[in-house]
Amino acid sequence: MSSTPKRVSLLGSTGSIGTQALDVVRAQPGRFQVTALSAQSNAELLIAQAREFRPAAVVIGDEAKYPQVREALANQPETEVLAGANALTEVAARPDADVVLTAMVGYAGLLPTVAAIRAGKDIALANKETLVVAGQLITKLVQEHGVQLLPVDSEHSAIFQCLVGEEQNPIEKIILTASGGPFRGRTREQLAQVTKAQALKHPNWDMGAKITIDSASLMNKGLEVIEAKWLFNLRDEQIDVVVHPQSIIHSLVQFEDGSLKAQLGLPDMKLPIQYALGYPQRLPNQFPRFSFLDYPQLTFEQPDTTAFRNLALAFEALKRGGNAACILNAANEIAVAAFLRDEIGFLEMSDVVESSLARVSYLATPSLDDYVLTDQETRRVARELCAARV
Repeated sequence: MSSTPKRVSLLGSTGSIGTQALDVVRAQPGRFQVTALSAQSNAELLIAQAREFRPAAVVIGDEAKYPQVREALANQPETEVLAGANALTEVAARPDADVVLTAMVGYAGLLPTVAAIRAGKDIALANKETLVVAGQLITKLVQEHGVQLLPVDSEHSAIFQCLVGEEQNPIEKIILTASGGPFRGRTREQLAQVTKAQALKHPNWDMGAKITIDSASLMNKGLEVIEAKWLFNLRDEQIDVVVHPQSIIHSLVQFEDGSLKAQLGLPDMKLPIQYALGYPQRLPNQFPRFSFLDYPQLTFEQPDTTAFRNLALAFEALKRGGNAACILNAANEIAVAAFLRDEIGFLEMSDVVESSLARVSYLATPSLDDYVLTDQETRRVARELCAARV
């Protein structure tokens, strides 16, 4: 173990990934030093985290809550308190971090991740939307600045782990596993009747509301398909999805000789978080261990892209390229928010995404500014589509 702790900037510290990342830090005393924390609106938890970890900076995204955070940390002079989206981007680029863990949800992660890469920081990527929205641009920046992009999503961490030591062996394809969510096996007619409360009950994983809804609609898997293309430099046809309800095999790689490598483990995000933060080391821990005797049957099935239209739409956006995935993501964020407010039904989320893909201006070779404008245009269109369904 190095005598110098790895310095970690944690963006999105109060969400599901962020709080579990801090559990990993607590369980590895002396290995990590938290240099920055950020939250969008959970001021109370951010304050508690700042008091425990005493970072050099904290950012509260909701500027109305800045006075609350500043006052609470007034007797902690080593911690600078900042607010707003611009402050988050500035903190992502600060020199006092070795790795930036991007754990915020949605498009909000794009600009801070770009800033961190340009500042030469390794990225532990839990914000899949960054690669969904601007994968070509992000991978180019990673190469230009010589940084590491370390996946935190359990599926992409599994692929990453399977590829260690296989640098000279070309991938034939990867297989991303999906739990199938709480509605696996249901028809479109049955899906039309599901409620928000039902959709928020994932059978295997404990996640935030947005990702849980995405998992129920299979949009989360669709976003992961797009993310995988850019993380592992794959062609569209090299990515498969298989439903694996037990969530024990986190994903697989098939090589040119037909051999398959898989990474297995209990459905617990702390392991991929720890692997990304500790890479290239595997750090000892006291996490629960998997036993085959507890899971005597591991099953697999084809995803139903007719009932779960979002997965098909994601593959279509992937094939289309350009800013199509940016449109897909922005429309989905608006649709999920409307569903969580009980303004649209479960199947209507896919309708909003599909209509947005048809209506928003397509660009084959977008710049960063184009992605920002596409996101803005799509959100306007998607809100109109949601309002028309109320």
